[in-house]
Amino acid sequence: MAELLRLDAVSRRFSGLKALDEVTLDVRRGEVLGLIGPNGAGKTTLVNVVTGVTPATSGTVTLQGRDITRLKTFRLARLGLARTFQIVQPFAELSVLDNVTAAILFSQAGATVKSAREAAMADLAFVGLDRQAAQPAATLTLAMRKRLELAKALAMKPRLLFLDEVNAGLNSAEVERATDLIRRLADSGITIVMIEHLMKVVLNVCTRILVLHNGRLIADGAPREVIAHPAVVQAYLGHKYAQQAGLDGRA
Repeated sequence: MAELLRLDAVSRRFSGLKALDEVTLDVRRGEVLGLIGPNGAGKTTLVNVVTGVTPATSGTVTLQGRDITRLKTFRLARLGLARTFQIVQPFAELSVLDNVTAAILFSQAGATVKSAREAAMADLAFVGLDRQAAQPAATLTLAMRKRLELAKALAMKPRLLFLDEVNAGLNSAEVERATDLIRRLADSGITIVMIEHLMKVVLNVCTRILVLHNGRLIADGAPREVIAHPAVVQAYLGHKYAQQAGLDGRA
């Protein structure tokens, strides 16, 4: 698969803390890439750096060969980068429809309110929220707010979509529905990078996995190979999980 995004020796420091430590990786067009690791490993920081929320301290980020390291968030959105947030914060008093309409008007130059509302309805239908379009976002359940967040990201017509813990706080049925949406997004041609702690989801959806630990990339490869990697077992999964999954060679 052709390379879509690349990070070369990207670091991010916060005072004395090195949240990312010379991370080099690539994202290939059409894949669903899992980004896993312990809390504090640097996963969300990496997404923030790529999407312009937090600038890299050093290193470069390129999108199809174009250096985007210092571009502003709105410019990156118009180049096809979109993301969801782990903590979902819609415009609570606006309707569900207006939340998505705002995302379209922000990201797409030349969009009119009429065309944005029509496109927003299509995005809401995709995530199963068209019947809630007129409701204030504040009235939605957590699972619905997660789907609204996904609709807002989808409304930006992304080539590359970062999903930050979209399944956090959901029950098993809600996770299954969210997983199905992710598969449908991938099938539509959107490249996906997902931060996820549920290994069942990672193994069922992702085509490749990256593992961060203490800001460093410690593994990159096919899902079953990566979760059997000794460094990943030691830093993240633990031997108990590995034994249960039949991945740990220890007695």
